[in-house]
Amino acid sequence: MHISEGILSGGMLAAGWAGTVAGVSFGLKHTESDKIIRTALVSSAFFLASLVNIRIGPSSTHISLLAPMGLLLGYSVFPAVFTALLLQAVLFGFGGLVVLGANTIVMGLPALMCHVIFGKTVRDGRGKTAALMSFIAGAFAVMMGAGLSGVFLGLSDRNFLGAVKLLMIAHVPLALVEGVVTSFLIMWLKKSVPEFLS
Repeated sequence: MHISEGILSGGMLAAGWAGTVAGVSFGLKHTESDKIIRTALVSSAFFLASLVNIRIGPSSTHISLLAPMGLLLGYSVFPAVFTALLLQAVLFGFGGLVVLGANTIVMGLPALMCHVIFGKTVRDGRGKTAALMSFIAGAFAVMMGAGLSGVFLGLSDRNFLGAVKLLMIAHVPLALVEGVVTSFLIMWLKKSVPEFLS
């Protein structure tokens, strides 16, 4: 879901940075000191998982773990996503520094929405209910991220609309994979370290 450098319009770059500054600031205010290690661990997992990516026109697709990030970190997810994407841009040239704001929105907002929409149900649910909601959260995060990429690209240049359709279609199988991975991961955490989801 990384948007490449040099593609977005100035207005969309500014919108991405405005949203990122607000999201990171809000996240830092809601990151308690005893959750810093958890935030760093989850950010590291996201960093590693999204290193392997496949180019799709002006964007890319990759395993993201956005839903588990949101479910585990809550409002702290924006600083975690921003840090991982910053390191990827600096160390490997993924995305880029100018487009970092937009990429943070594309991946941070779906993760945050998973916390808001599915967090309580996943934490309090048992058995098949929790597994199903985790699966839906995983698939939802991927498709929302692809949709946000499409919004940034489409509003920057209408010529990208064809690529946006391809981007959405290409993310459908990934959404199903992410749903399964999220479900297994969350169910394992609920059994092994349930306090991690508190």
